Amino acid sequence: MTVASEETPSEEAPWSAWIDWSVARFGASLRLACSLSVEDTLLVDALAESAARRGLARSHAPQVFVLDTGRLHEESYRVLASLRERYDLTFDVRAPATRSLEDLVRNRGPLSFYDSVEARRECCGIRKVEPLARALDGASAWMTGQRRAQAVTRTSLLPLERDDAHRGIAKVNPLALVTDEALWAEAERRSVVIHPLHRQGYPSIGCAPCTRAVAPGEDARAGRWWWEDPAHKECGLHVARSNPQTGGKPT
Repeated sequence: MTVASEETPSEEAPWSAWIDWSVARFGASLRLACSLSVEDTLLVDALAESAARRGLARSHAPQVFVLDTGRLHEESYRVLASLRERYDLTFDVRAPATRSLEDLVRNRGPLSFYDSVEARRECCGIRKVEPLARALDGASAWMTGQRRAQAVTRTSLLPLERDDAHRGIAKVNPLALVTDEALWAEAERRSVVIHPLHRQGYPSIGCAPCTRAVAPGEDARAGRWWWEDPAHKECGLHVARSNPQTGGKPT
């Protein structure tokens, strides 16, 4: 699928330009992956605003999906409830396949993700990657809150990619080039819903057993899977990407 066009914003364009372009181009076939972090609640706010400017009814506006792994913090569910109350968007909550999850816990126990990188990726695969595939069924594009500043594994991230793991659909990362300072300034300016754990030293929001607060000056990604090497700190949601504007060369 060709995802770039002459109307596509430049890589250096403001992040809001990518929001407007995505809503105009994909409409209801756009899905926003929402981890309930500040990046994603900011994108929810911007998507809702862009859809409202265009007079899009909920059925014609982009959808938001949340992967409920079964291990989220209680605060995350409260943030989701606040988003549902505030915005006239469809929120699609996806849970792991029951049989796969039961087999994992029965055969490996509830804490197998601590055993090895492979075991942790197996858990992520069941709780996140497979539900993601279902959430993207029928979508022409999806949007994430990924930023280059978040991790060493994301330093080559582009605002627009082609997701080769999911039928080659467009993958839009509007905040790819946004710094921490700019992110928080915009979130505060818009008064978006803020996950309370951010105020308690959690720069990243994930599953409760795999996420912790970080010390001042510590790398932001240190709070995720802290027992692993930083080069391995991805759950499998963001892989197999290429750049549609450079002939599909891997990024």
